[in-house]
Amino acid sequence: MKNILYILLLVSQVFFAQSGFEKGNYLYKNGKYEQAIDAYNSVLSDKKQSAELYFNLGNSYYKLNKVAPAAELYFNLGNSYYKLNKVAPAIYNYEKALVLKPNDNDIATNLRFAQKRTVDEIKVVPKVGFEKLLRDFTGNYHYNTWAWISVAFSVLFLVSFLGYYFSALALNKRLFFFGMFLMLLLLVISVSSAVFERSYFKNERPAIVFAEITDLKNEPQNKGASVVILHEGTKVFVKEKVDNWKKVQLTDGTEGWIDSDAIQEVK
Repeated sequence: MKNILYILLLVSQVFFAQSGFEKGNYLYKNGKYEQAIDAYNSVLSDKKQSAELYFNLGNSYYKLNKVAPAAELYFNLGNSYYKLNKVAPAIYNYEKALVLKPNDNDIATNLRFAQKRTVDEIKVVPKVGFEKLLRDFTGNYHYNTWAWISVAFSVLFLVSFLGYYFSALALNKRLFFFGMFLMLLLLVISVSSAVFERSYFKNERPAIVFAEITDLKNEPQNKGASVVILHEGTKVFVKEKVDNWKKVQLTDGTEGWIDSDAIQEVK
């Protein structure tokens, strides 16, 4: 009985989300951007639904290589805010769309256009060394994709083992044994990549400055000295939190403390 109620609840949530999503799309296509924003935000008003239902829907569509409704919702929200010249909400929603649909050229392009409207010009300092090489390699695929690659290598390892076990010829046994070793090595690499990407995704906490103007302090209190002045739309990365302050890092490596109410985390 509980399972039936849970299924009915899930179906009703999906129906509500989809109907609100389609209404938002209709308004957006007809140039009614403020009404479209209200429609999209009505879908996202339930934090549980937004974080769990839509994120899971987005991941499911990502695995199927289809356009995720959640990603499109955030993308259209970003476009609506962009057309209304609301920089911070536009960038914020583009970033959320990229979380659900990485490597999407349209989202990345619109995000760059929105970022050009920001006041702050903070350089992006590229990472170097082994960490960069590792990230460049594992970043080629989403952690879910690495997981499926691991499953494929597991199957191939099993096939190689069966071939080795049942083969009568010494040459075939050597070939299958080499195949087992190779598949095991690739399996370890793919599993490690999936774990690394998952950890990177979980630990990276990007946020967007929503305050029109705010100070980055050298300590978590109002009387702290200002490190730099930030404006709306600037991207930061959250490192830790103390009371109502968050320690953040800018893309150029600068660190400081910012009022929690001045930013919104993307994930």
